[in-house]
Amino acid sequence: MSKKKFYLKKLQSIGEITVWLVDGNRIRRQLDMDFTNFGQHFVFPFIPEDEFWLDPEALVLKEKDFFLTHLLVEWEMMKQGYDYITATNAADQKERVDRAKAGDLKKVLKKDGEIDLKKIHQRLLKRLPNGFKIWLVNGRLVRSAWDPEFTAGSHHQVDPYVPEDEIWIDSAVSQAEKLFVILHELYENDLMIKEHLDYDPAHDRANAIEQRCRRNSKHLAGNLRKFGWVVSPEKSESVTSAIGLEPKEAEAVV
Repeated sequence: MSKKKFYLKKLQSIGEITVWLVDGNRIRRQLDMDFTNFGQHFVFPFIPEDEFWLDPEALVLKEKDFFLTHLLVEWEMMKQGYDYITATNAADQKERVDRAKAGDLKKVLKKDGEIDLKKIHQRLLKRLPNGFKIWLVNGRLVRSAWDPEFTAGSHHQVDPYVPEDEIWIDSAVSQAEKLFVILHELYENDLMIKEHLDYDPAHDRANAIEQRCRRNSKHLAGNLRKFGWVVSPEKSESVTSAIGLEPKEAEAVV
């Protein structure tokens, strides 16, 4: 498969490495569902060894430099033979240092030192019949306050810092992909609670249903409806407008 269709724009060079902005939506649909904000060759072999790929989401909340810091550490260590876990843990630590220097953590701390969820929450997208609330959150602040590995979305079964009755969706996720991410998190959360699955098998099954819907959005509305999220057929066909909530409506149900 030609990779040319995935490239959007050359951003910069770092020594021998070329940094490219790429079409993450297309990559997730056609190559690998687990490609998120960024990637490099030793994690995603389809990326050339001398390239770093950044999803446009990396630019939404001005996190490009944080992600490049991470990639440089991870790439260099894995090139030297370190395993992924060791390399990404070291990269996360370096990224945390840079995020702390940027002052992100100070923005979310209350006087008592606790993190203020009001600074994390951006908009309530939906309250479901089962009591779960789907929140759009500031992904940059989540990554800076808790976990650099937070990407796309999460829930309490995976990340304990997420309240038990909430599903979090990164505000950097494009409008065209939000409902797919929401479906993934709802499905994964449900499997881990009701079937007591560990994360990996639950994630794989959530990936499978998300991939099916990405490749044919006709399946999206029906799968979301199982969790109480009703999307009109017209909106599921036109995913870019599928969230379908006006700000006032979202605020009214908080």
